[in-house]
Amino acid sequence: MDEAGGHSIHGRRFHGLQQLLFLALLCFSFLLCSAGEESLSRRRSHVQRHLKRLNKPAVKTIQSPDGDTIDCVHVSNQPAFDHPFLKDHAIQMRPSFHPERIYDENKVEELSGRKSSTMAQMWHQNGRCPENTIPIRRTKGEDLLRANSAKRYGRKKHREPPKPNSVDSETNNGGGHQILRAKATINVWNPKIQQSNEFSLSQFWILGGPLGGDFNSIEAGWQVSPDLYGDNNTRLFTYWTSDAYQATGCYNLLCSGFVQINTEIALGGSIFPISAYHGSQYDISILIWKDPKGGNWWMQFGNDYVLGYWPSSLFSYLADSATMIEWGGEVVNSGADGRHTSTQMGSGHFPEEGFAKASYFRNIQIVDDSNNLRAPDGIDSFTEQSNCYDLENGNNGEWGTYFYYGGPGRSENCQ
Repeated sequence: MDEAGGHSIHGRRFHGLQQLLFLALLCFSFLLCSAGEESLSRRRSHVQRHLKRLNKPAVKTIQSPDGDTIDCVHVSNQPAFDHPFLKDHAIQMRPSFHPERIYDENKVEELSGRKSSTMAQMWHQNGRCPENTIPIRRTKGEDLLRANSAKRYGRKKHREPPKPNSVDSETNNGGGHQILRAKATINVWNPKIQQSNEFSLSQFWILGGPLGGDFNSIEAGWQVSPDLYGDNNTRLFTYWTSDAYQATGCYNLLCSGFVQINTEIALGGSIFPISAYHGSQYDISILIWKDPKGGNWWMQFGNDYVLGYWPSSLFSYLADSATMIEWGGEVVNSGADGRHTSTQMGSGHFPEEGFAKASYFRNIQIVDDSNNLRAPDGIDSFTEQSNCYDLENGNNGEWGTYFYYGGPGRSENCQ
């Protein structure tokens, strides 16, 4: 009996220990849940505060067929003026100089975006923004929640832009010339993206300063970025940084900096229509130049739309001039499962396939400090993995300096 009793007592003690462990686990789980709920609550609160900073009060709101919400915000209330350098900034509603000499009095109305053009964005189907407002793509809570943090939403990770193995001295350090303008016409496609944390873009970079240091960059083109936009649409974008993507700059109007004056074009808006393989081809023209009087860097989209400018006060090196221009495509290769991504660049086809199959840049031009419009000298073409994505350049009377580029990513030859 003693033995049986002892066994019974031991059993009761063990059962009591189980209860204590169970209660302890319940308590620990409750603490974790409470901490998790508190953390989630803090993040939601932070997201709401960030949304309030990004989404300015709208004079008019337009729902786009692609799911975007476009807010027409008064030009004086745009995000640019949240920047500490721009608190007392007087908006410059037109540049003092246009490098193509078409910005004269009879062009002011057209180029400031008050005259409609054949260039369209999807939201135009459901309305237009009134005078003295600019269209801003509304940021949603789910956009911020896709990012690692609300603060980092719309910002690139610290990295260097694509850099050739060797660059001609003229395009690298000026060669006695300052580069004050870049232009290109870019074929528009809708490349397939393998994973949501990858993107594919086609753009040009206007660079100032050493690439190994805190270089300055102004960028523009088109991109497909599910993480940034929540879909796979091809979209117009811009980017800027004054410290090699460390703490300054962002895409489009997702932070203070770029001053928009145009009522027609939404940065980050979907581009329509898109080129088709062996079908109709569409391209966009982008011109960026430095106003010699005000020092600001202006951007024009197509032949008709002067979108706005990056104030020179945002930059150190680019406050003077650019030292290098780069044109090309870029993809993110996350290397999932140890294999190269199948995210496409350009049309997703190699350059040797040519027109209506491969993507292209054409009419690549620069203007130097002598105001000479010309093709850049000493162009160096490069690709990191030519069996995944490649490039072929050329020159002719119709397209000037041009190149075909792109590829499918992972294939039999690209692992």
